[in-house]
Amino acid sequence: MAPLKSLSGRRLYRWINFSAGLAIFFFGYDQGMMGGVNTSPDYVRVMGLGTSSYEGSSEGYVVNITEPTKQGGIVSIYYLGTLIGCVIAGSLGDRMGRLKTMYIGCLWIMFGAALQCSAQNLAWMLCARVINGIGTGFLNAIVPVWRAEVATHTSRGAFISLEFTLNILGVVVAYWLEFGLGFVGDGRSQVRWRFPIAFQIIPVIMFMVSLLWMPESPRYLAKIGRIQEAKEVLHRLRATDDSNISSDEKLHHLADQELNDILQVISLEKKHAKMNSYWNMFWGIGSGDLHIARRVQLSIWLQIVQEWVGIAAITVYAPTIFAEAGYGARKAQWLSGLNDVTYMIATLWNVLLIDKWGRRVGLWWGAILAGAFARLLKDHPDKAAQYGGAAAFFVFLYTAVFGATWLAIPWVYPTEIYPLEVRAKGNAWGVVGWSIGNGWLTLLNPIMFNRIGENTLHIFGAVNFLTIPMVWALYPETANRTLEEMDLLFASKSPFVWDEEKNFRRLKSEMEASGKGIEEVVEGAEVNEVLNEDLKA
Repeated sequence: MAPLKSLSGRRLYRWINFSAGLAIFFFGYDQGMMGGVNTSPDYVRVMGLGTSSYEGSSEGYVVNITEPTKQGGIVSIYYLGTLIGCVIAGSLGDRMGRLKTMYIGCLWIMFGAALQCSAQNLAWMLCARVINGIGTGFLNAIVPVWRAEVATHTSRGAFISLEFTLNILGVVVAYWLEFGLGFVGDGRSQVRWRFPIAFQIIPVIMFMVSLLWMPESPRYLAKIGRIQEAKEVLHRLRATDDSNISSDEKLHHLADQELNDILQVISLEKKHAKMNSYWNMFWGIGSGDLHIARRVQLSIWLQIVQEWVGIAAITVYAPTIFAEAGYGARKAQWLSGLNDVTYMIATLWNVLLIDKWGRRVGLWWGAILAGAFARLLKDHPDKAAQYGGAAAFFVFLYTAVFGATWLAIPWVYPTEIYPLEVRAKGNAWGVVGWSIGNGWLTLLNPIMFNRIGENTLHIFGAVNFLTIPMVWALYPETANRTLEEMDLLFASKSPFVWDEEKNFRRLKSEMEASGKGIEEVVEGAEVNEVLNEDLKA
């Protein structure tokens, strides 16, 4: 333990990335796992979801779901758990710290996973899914926040995006593990679904062990008054590979300047202490010119829209599209697995460009291209078999575009825009949006495809195009800005990006010209606005 406690600079960042990556890998695995579980004949029998029949040696046993509402309910109730978990974790994370809250989440997950893999009936599985979801909600709310608070402002997006490459790796591992287990015996073994559920415990245990060596967020330490510890962590994090932490004056100056900005923002935010409850955050009570309610709405809706651009439905519906294109059931499964691999590789594009291009550009182009491909997937479904290769190509291209753009950015954005005082709670609001969007979509997906078929893709295409003006007008750029500068960015009375950017430039110029800190500038802006309103009156 001692050698890792002395790590600094890039080596420390690598270990932090590895630790956070384990949690994000689990998250992806846990999401992807149920797709294979739902195709297991024994699982379908135990849960009373339908029947299975033998389709020959090339296809094996194929399930026939007669209770799609129950099947959708088992999947979607997990997101009720994540919603509950993220709300609890947001509160605990701001009170107990990031590391302790993540430990508690891991305990929930292991308990839920143990219950799931031993489930004997539908009620048992539903309860286990909620418990597992609560633990996942803990990690979803806190891990990205912890990761953002230790990163530099120039690499924050890339580091979090890299973890979502591991997220999709978890989906890939879940898919191919369950695909392989389908060949065990005659395909009707309990192992086919119980082992994949139990497997998720392994990365969670590894994550818990890794946290023993990880530093607490320096911003959280400063918030609770442990200033010296915060300074020491910042020195370790901002060190270069060839710097001497104890004697490098340049390192000390940069780290101390960052700590000073953090302390100024803490002082400002404490004057708006009324904003700290979820209720007050949602309605903006007591937040003054910090405009917390605006940030809450941006977080929630970005995550809801992320689900409704259609990625979950496209990946679930992909085997059907492949089958309609003339591919057999087994080959359609192979293509679906390869599509997940393409999805994972595409996320690396986001890692390289998210901090160079910014968040807004990725959201714009992702929406434009994904919307176009959703429309192309809809057009001429009756000719899908004739254009089998083209149909498969557009499924691959759609998921690749999403992986390169919309996958990570809605998770990065909420970790950046909130004040330190409520950052864990703020990110929890984003997870609330993700839980609502995902739970709603997974419940309605089977019904939509059953009632309106491929016309469902029209809805997703429309949502993609509607996000373009939404992002352009309401979501200001956060890339290459410090977390402390976000209070300047959202200080504008107007919610529109052009006004926020104009106000941000004005406040920054005032800081540079006067030598004032963030706290003084924001408070001065509030006083001036009050005086102007009085004069107008």
